Amino acid sequence: MKKTCLVTGCAGFIGSHLAQTLLDEGHAVIGVDNFASGYVHNMEGFKDHADFIFCEKSITEPGLLAQLKKEHSELDIVFQLAAVVSVPYSVEHPELTMQVNFEANRDMLDAAREMGLSNFVFAGSAAEYGEEERLPVKEEYADDAEQLSPYGVAKYKSSSYIEKSGYGCALRFFNIFGPRQDPTSQYSGVISRFVDFGLAGKNMVIFGDGEQSRDFLYVSDVVTSYLIASGLDREGRGPLTGVYNVGTGKGRSIRELASVVAKLTSAPQEIDFRPERAGDIKHSRADVSKISARGFKAEITFDEGLARTVEWAGK
Repeated sequence: MKKTCLVTGCAGFIGSHLAQTLLDEGHAVIGVDNFASGYVHNMEGFKDHADFIFCEKSITEPGLLAQLKKEHSELDIVFQLAAVVSVPYSVEHPELTMQVNFEANRDMLDAAREMGLSNFVFAGSAAEYGEEERLPVKEEYADDAEQLSPYGVAKYKSSSYIEKSGYGCALRFFNIFGPRQDPTSQYSGVISRFVDFGLAGKNMVIFGDGEQSRDFLYVSDVVTSYLIASGLDREGRGPLTGVYNVGTGKGRSIRELASVVAKLTSAPQEIDFRPERAGDIKHSRADVSKISARGFKAEITFDEGLARTVEWAGK
């Protein structure tokens, strides 16, 4: 059944992939973005699609969802991805971060519930766990965690608010990578930076000994989790309510990552090791048993995802 979906942050790395997939699956998409961190070129594949409507707006605008629902009565599902995405920026601008990453989400969730929309899916983050040493990380660990930045605090407040409301769901993503991730931005992931180094023929730079590990998740698997959460997956198992980790459940070391990217890009195998940065988390790996029970499984392997990312970046 065709649904009309709101995708906020539709010009961003992940939002653009989600919007494209929804349209490919036969749904209609209303896209919202203010280009604070998104790019017009990310929407190139779908901006002229007959079932796509774009609104250059901020999610902090009062009554935004009510206005969109008034203009598009068929609107039924909200994917709330728009956010302040830079952790350093959040430290410098804590009030704005709280306004965007919590208050706007809270208001939009309340509006969606009052309107009777079928679901609201929020983009949470592994940053909600702070320096969690218990591995794999379970969803409930965030409730006694000390988040390390205003970004993490605001994301946790949003996820917690959703869980307590009994309406909608929050997906706590671990380290996402793939095409359209900007290697030049201050919030880009280590993979996009390594690929950028590799294609330029530069040595990989690692802070610390390289034994730090992360749970790397390819962007198409992220999109799959959104479809499951909203009830739009082909199995029709959703929609989900509550909080769910989304990752592979496997940890990969930064040293291993550097080696694979160097091979894929024919870059130097020598690694430039630099002093460990204060505050860096040593290991991060998701417990994905909760969402796995609802049909999710990461399908793209680490090596395959890296190969696809390098191929895209090299074009």
